[in-house]
Amino acid sequence: MDKKLAGMRPERLPAWRKLEKLAREPFDLTKPGALAPKRVAAMRASAAGFDLLYATERVSPEVVKTLGELARQTKAVEQFVMMMSGEVMNEIVGHESEGRRVLHTATRHLADGPRPKPAKEEADAVEAASEELARLKVFLHEIETGALTNAMGRTFTDLVQVGIGGSDLGPRALYTALRGFWKTGRRVHFISNVDPDDAASVAAGLDLSRTIINVVSKSGDTQETVANDAILRAWFQAAGLKPRDHFICVTGKGSKIDDETRYFRRFYIWDYIGGRYSATSMVGGVALGFGLGVENFIELLRGAREMDLVALNRDLRKNLPLLAALLGIWNRTFLGYETLAILPYSQMLTRFVAHLQQLDMESNGKRVRRDGSRAPYPTGPIVWGEPGTNGQHAFYQLIHQSKTVVPCEFIAFRRSQLGLDLETEGTCSQQKLLSNVLAQARALAEGRRHTNPNRHFPGNRPSSILIADQLTPRTLGALLAYYEAKVAFQGFIWNINSFDQEGVKLGKGLAGDFLALFKASKQSLSPKGDPTGLAMMKAARLA
Repeated sequence: MDKKLAGMRPERLPAWRKLEKLAREPFDLTKPGALAPKRVAAMRASAAGFDLLYATERVSPEVVKTLGELARQTKAVEQFVMMMSGEVMNEIVGHESEGRRVLHTATRHLADGPRPKPAKEEADAVEAASEELARLKVFLHEIETGALTNAMGRTFTDLVQVGIGGSDLGPRALYTALRGFWKTGRRVHFISNVDPDDAASVAAGLDLSRTIINVVSKSGDTQETVANDAILRAWFQAAGLKPRDHFICVTGKGSKIDDETRYFRRFYIWDYIGGRYSATSMVGGVALGFGLGVENFIELLRGAREMDLVALNRDLRKNLPLLAALLGIWNRTFLGYETLAILPYSQMLTRFVAHLQQLDMESNGKRVRRDGSRAPYPTGPIVWGEPGTNGQHAFYQLIHQSKTVVPCEFIAFRRSQLGLDLETEGTCSQQKLLSNVLAQARALAEGRRHTNPNRHFPGNRPSSILIADQLTPRTLGALLAYYEAKVAFQGFIWNINSFDQEGVKLGKGLAGDFLALFKASKQSLSPKGDPTGLAMMKAARLA
């Protein structure tokens, strides 16, 4: 990475300083006429089948213009181009760090889509991804035609993905979101937690003889995944089945599980694709291809590719993820709002926010800049949320009337996925759903004055609405890439490394120390060297 770029001080830029001044008096959404039709029409951006409506954000045209200047002064789009081209972007200059390229976008750079001539590093990554996709097509064709069966000649009906973090959250969210596209006679399941109840509850509903286990771990030594691999192998053996006939894996070449004697098929991922950005690689491809069909998986890739190209647009009005990133920076850094609620008004997206939570918080939950200096401004928000309208009957009370201001990002679709609906009292259920999206955004913005203080709504709660026609594989791919690009843009502007996760490692290391104490206790040995750890175990009645 360029040292000058890594040493950037965004807080010293003219646009940043102007935004600090503008933030002293943000746009008042409660004033009469604040949401005039002209503003509502003007504050809409469209691309890749999505409309981003942001009139209910606390921004004036001057703020939006200055945010665009901040993007230019921090070279946000140029940095995205550098990332896609294969320059090293996962790095803390001058300090020990991963020093890797970031090329998840190469996994959806399909030959049938728009294809600007890539740089060599990108071209190599595209070729590697294309080879894995071709191998996946062969694998799925063998299952489809009956060329690949179990030992009794019966077809496989179930696939269990065993992985955690990015090896679980993204693929699970995407599979769950596309229920209307599930292949008949196929089921996909997920095991992530080292809690044995997780594996047991999934396995209880399976015919193991007709089940494929897909173990996903780039390194091959992820503690939770290794433990679940072992317990599942034991259950297969107890059922009189050979594990090797049922187990496949997605891993890095040469990893601890890259072993043809234990896995009958192996797919590969590379160190330039981080776990939380890996859903469009074989990490998601194997499960999604099995459960949805390979053509639907490819449609998802096409949607992601379309949004990747949108992210290259230097016109802010046409670059939806950059605009969303800037609105998020305005809320987090300049207005000081600490959390972000992502609220999809689609039950199909019931697991999507959990994926976005990892994507955003693991990427931008940082306080160190890319030259190792401390960032003097707040960065990533706390991300949470649930589908609407369910959330309205759970936590919206806090969003509307608490002293804590929670910016909201609503996601909606004009048509339902399954198409089963009924008109009652003059409107169908989808219209009722959409009316609630619009009503919540307006209520949060405008509030309502009341002489009874308990019924007073202060308003000025910022939100945006991202809306598309229907949740399909292609739309979902674009939605996934939209949030990936949004998070990356924010990291570029804050000058933090959105592609490592040092915060995950400390706890994992200490867990190993506690495991040593468990082993010593089991062997009736006297643990030494960690009186605090032993005291904690005794307090929990574990030793």
